Amino acid sequence: MNPPWCALILWLSLLPSVVCAAAPATLSSLLAGDAPQVTIANTRLWSTPVLRRLYTDDLPRWTEERIDALRAAIAHTSTDGLDPQDFLAAQLEMKLPPAERELLASEALARVAFTLRYGKANPLALDPNWNYSRTFGTTNPALWLHETITRGDLGAQLQSLRPPGRYYAALTTALAEHRALQARGSWPLVPAGDTLKPGMVDPRVPLLRARLTASGEFAQPVAPQENTIYDAPLIAAVEAFQQRHGLAVDGAVGRGTLAALNVPLATRIDQIRINLERLRWVFRDLGEEYVAVNIAGYQAVYFRDGEVRWRGRAIVGRPFRQTPIFRDELSYLELNPTWTVPPTILREDILPKLRQNPAYLREKKLRVVDPNGGAVSASNIDWRRVSATNFRYFLRQDPGPDNALGRIKFMFPNAHAVYLHDTPARELFAQPERSFSSGCIRIEQPLDLAVELLDDPQRWNLATLNAALDTRRTQRVNLPRRVPIMLLYLTVFPDETGHLQFRRDIYSRDSGVLQALNGALTWTPPADFTGSF
Repeated sequence: MNPPWCALILWLSLLPSVVCAAAPATLSSLLAGDAPQVTIANTRLWSTPVLRRLYTDDLPRWTEERIDALRAAIAHTSTDGLDPQDFLAAQLEMKLPPAERELLASEALARVAFTLRYGKANPLALDPNWNYSRTFGTTNPALWLHETITRGDLGAQLQSLRPPGRYYAALTTALAEHRALQARGSWPLVPAGDTLKPGMVDPRVPLLRARLTASGEFAQPVAPQENTIYDAPLIAAVEAFQQRHGLAVDGAVGRGTLAALNVPLATRIDQIRINLERLRWVFRDLGEEYVAVNIAGYQAVYFRDGEVRWRGRAIVGRPFRQTPIFRDELSYLELNPTWTVPPTILREDILPKLRQNPAYLREKKLRVVDPNGGAVSASNIDWRRVSATNFRYFLRQDPGPDNALGRIKFMFPNAHAVYLHDTPARELFAQPERSFSSGCIRIEQPLDLAVELLDDPQRWNLATLNAALDTRRTQRVNLPRRVPIMLLYLTVFPDETGHLQFRRDIYSRDSGVLQALNGALTWTPPADFTGSF
């Protein structure tokens, strides 16, 4: 007789087989829970609050065709100087359950869109003065994702998030050209030596010719390698290079020009990437009228109705008194301004000079005044005992041709006490690098800008403006409308002819941006992000 347990085994073997497989995860189950960010396939979904709103119906949005379009769009971000791996390029190639793949695709699109719209780095983390807009505004992120995925024009939708206009387009073109050159082997370096001047014979000439051929300034027929004469075609190429790099255009290859020539191609590529990022921060929603000051480029421009109405060279703050980067609105002009010495200039510049030279105030036509503007005798003050903290008065310069502000200033009241103004030291505009001020921005041809901003040729033209200035009476003139003004910092930009310009990083700001670009992508929500929509 068989044991009882044998009968039991026989009976169980006759039952139908039952396979208990776990049900596939749904979108809602993957997004469930209280965690602000969930993790899928070892990837944290920063946009979890948005995805929860997107998938309330638990229905997938992505098809294979749409994911292929997403992959192509992600690959295309390299042309923006960005890393496609930041946007889950590798994860989208993995074999994953459908719900996980769906969420990763939506997360990838959110990352691309956010980066193209706001930049990879958080500018406020790099500069505490930053006050440019960084908000979602009226855009509902969940609705935007839904429409972009389902409408079938994903590439066009992402393109609309890139900064419009010729600046961004010029830099993406330049990035592609420089990378193509890098793929062919970079450019040669020019050895140090005596300043190379026109007509000289120098063994470095062939290398100089090859260097300028690589970057496009020298486009003459290739000269024999043994030609070591620094001749006219090569001089013209050097002058073009100097103009493109903000150097003194003298045709001589001295220390400054040689240093710019020998900047590695990889560094120039990074410089272009850095400035593409800066454009993503600010070059959108500009409107039809604004003044832009490029601090690193020593230039100011006034746009109205999409056209340049005025352009002028600018003098900006010295590296130890940097002109801040921020946005505000021009509201009025002041004709024949007085100049009250700011505390920093009083402490660091004027008081030390006064202690050495008691006649300094008279030479600079500065008066001592009390808080009500009443005159105070400078001779009754023991300047050896005065400090910026115990000085109860003010130093003021009356209107006139020697006033430090010139004859006109352009006001946009701000916490930095920075504004645009005229200057009596107009000879400084001839210098290629113009970081001479204590933070404010001196501009050339200020009266032309004033006439454009006032936009009332019958009442305010050059003749009437000069007549008002000739009175030497301080006068406030309100602008007919507030005009946005943007203080920017671009070390690469196209000039008015479309040629790319490179400038020295006078405030050492490029390295922080590059570090953020090369680092991991992180989620820094806009100011109006509440965590739900």
